[in-house]
Amino acid sequence: MNCSISGEVPEEPVISKSSGLLFEKRLIERHISDYGKCPITGEPLTMDDIVPIKSGKIVKPRPVQAASIPGMLGMFQIVCASEWDGLMLSNFALEQQLHTARQELSHALYQHDAACRVIARLKKERDEARALLAQAERQIPMSVAAPDAVNAATLSNGKRALEDEEMGPDGKRIRPGISSSIISELTDCNAVLSQQRKKRQIPATLAPIDAVERYTQLTVNPLHRTNKPGILSLDILYSKDIIATAGADSNAVIFDRPSGQVVSTLSGHSKKVTSVKFAAEGDLVVTGSADKTVRLWRGSEGGSFECKHILKDHTAELANSFSYVFISLLSDGVLDVQAVTIHATNNYFVTASLDNTWCFYDLASGLCLTQVEDTSGMNEGYTSAAFHPDGLILGTGTSGSLVKIWDVKSQANVARFDGHIGAVTAISFSENGYFLATAAQDGVKLWDLRRLKNFRTFTPYDETTPTQSVEFDHSGSYLALGGSDIRVYQVANVKSEWNCIKTFPDLSGTGKATSVKFGPDAKYIAVGSMDRNLRIFGLPEEDGGPSES
Repeated sequence: MNCSISGEVPEEPVISKSSGLLFEKRLIERHISDYGKCPITGEPLTMDDIVPIKSGKIVKPRPVQAASIPGMLGMFQIVCASEWDGLMLSNFALEQQLHTARQELSHALYQHDAACRVIARLKKERDEARALLAQAERQIPMSVAAPDAVNAATLSNGKRALEDEEMGPDGKRIRPGISSSIISELTDCNAVLSQQRKKRQIPATLAPIDAVERYTQLTVNPLHRTNKPGILSLDILYSKDIIATAGADSNAVIFDRPSGQVVSTLSGHSKKVTSVKFAAEGDLVVTGSADKTVRLWRGSEGGSFECKHILKDHTAELANSFSYVFISLLSDGVLDVQAVTIHATNNYFVTASLDNTWCFYDLASGLCLTQVEDTSGMNEGYTSAAFHPDGLILGTGTSGSLVKIWDVKSQANVARFDGHIGAVTAISFSENGYFLATAAQDGVKLWDLRRLKNFRTFTPYDETTPTQSVEFDHSGSYLALGGSDIRVYQVANVKSEWNCIKTFPDLSGTGKATSVKFGPDAKYIAVGSMDRNLRIFGLPEEDGGPSES
């Protein structure tokens, strides 16, 4: 009996239950695994349908070629020669393919290496050009700018500049973006500041709690005119203990606190001055006004300040929450700029506007690197902004009572805090970087940035009295807020109670404390209200100035 597949006598015979055909076991197993059916009848066939049968020892008949020695030699020669030739041909083809693949890989590696070298060279040339440009702009003295140059710069910042800027298909100006080198700089700064903060101790010269509890009004300084009273913003230059105030009388005043003397009065705005900031160790003062302009003032050796630039970039009055110098001529806000905040590197700053965008600028060149618009569909302008102390996080407050946290590197909105009522009027990060304080119509909320949630709310006033100002001191030990009075809280942790250690009544009679700032080491507190007076609160023995001007 022969196998139905090979036609030879099977060594391990099996029989199909369905067809009764005989097969060699190894052949039918392979056929079933490949096709799943009978090779003869074509019917479905499985291994369960195969039954092994027993037979006696089978002696295969000798083929005719094997009957003699010459026949056997010829048979071996034919089999071996054909197999050897096939093996050699296959090996040769594989070697040819390997050689071709190696050549292609070598060529691709060479092209990749050349491309990397070109990219590295271009990046180096770009960085060198940026550094030279920044150095040249720093070396150009502001005093050499002629009036014609100032007017030309102002015009270049206005409508004429729009004609020269490249516009995208959506009608928006194309920004170069935040490059990888800038991101590396921001990241390195973050790492250094974070490491320093872990080792930093509260200064021994910081005013203790019992001293703050005994603070009283030391001086009342009438710095602005009586016909239009109101101090809308103030800033303190710690290194020289000089205070700048922004008034509703369209003037800004530079006040030397130790001597009690007015250093300079900055006149030039046509409407109320809503914001003021020191820059460059007091050599520069920046003021923003309701006349839709930002003015840059440079100090002289005699102590006076001269206006060097008038920046006509905004189409609505500026709010009173500046956070740094607005040096360059910018034209990126459709509505008024509500806040400007400087990055910890002192090389970049951010502006936030009621046009629902914030812009990231290079401080040396004034170039807007990117303009970020919130794509959530909520058309709410920004009313306040501040950088996190480490510089990789930006906090913004909106007119729609939202607080938004941004990742500066990716310009992505990574968190939103809601719960306020009314516009977010002020925002302040604590020195340790863990807490965020925000002020609005309903009071002050404290946010834990590690867990992204509100852990405490202060409601010091009734629902008709907004909190106008909130500020951590430089050490992160005290928190002050201003509204119908001024309150100072001791900073604690999330679980502990933040105790109100001192409340100062509103001695202006207006019921509106618009700005609150701690002095160096919290040795005094400067308060601006809607009258014309700057008030200093502290201990008499800590103050070297006159009791009242």
